[in-house]
Amino acid sequence: MATTFADRLAAQTRVGPGGAVGIDEAMIARVVHAFYVDVRRDPALGPIFARALEGQWDEHLAKLCDFWSSVLLMSGRFKGTPMTTHLALPDLRATHFARWLHLFAQTATALCPPAAAVLFIAKSEMIGASLQLGMANARLRRTATVPAHQH
Repeated sequence: MATTFADRLAAQTRVGPGGAVGIDEAMIARVVHAFYVDVRRDPALGPIFARALEGQWDEHLAKLCDFWSSVLLMSGRFKGTPMTTHLALPDLRATHFARWLHLFAQTATALCPPAAAVLFIAKSEMIGASLQLGMANARLRRTATVPAHQH
């Protein structure tokens, strides 16, 4: 994908909240990759991810590095629709989000300096809450549009 000089300049001048606490691309990659090793082993989360990502783990990890880079460093690299992706997983529940957040906090705490870990965790909690709220809203709308005799 070709970028203009203005795009490259803007990307270089963006710092994002992560830069202020020492987060860089290498730290993001370490956190994402280590975290998903744990997710794949987790008895509750592993099977969900295995079904959704069969044969696509490398692409998923690259996309998540882009996602966290965009969130924490304002790189603008992430192109995706997290809400749509999560809505496509019908058996995803609040307990799964809680488990994901717990594992993520453990990974960030283990691998990052304290201020960086706090930022990773705070952003993950905000994103998790937003996804859960959006999913609940979408499910509610779907239920509301189904005629009563089909419930």
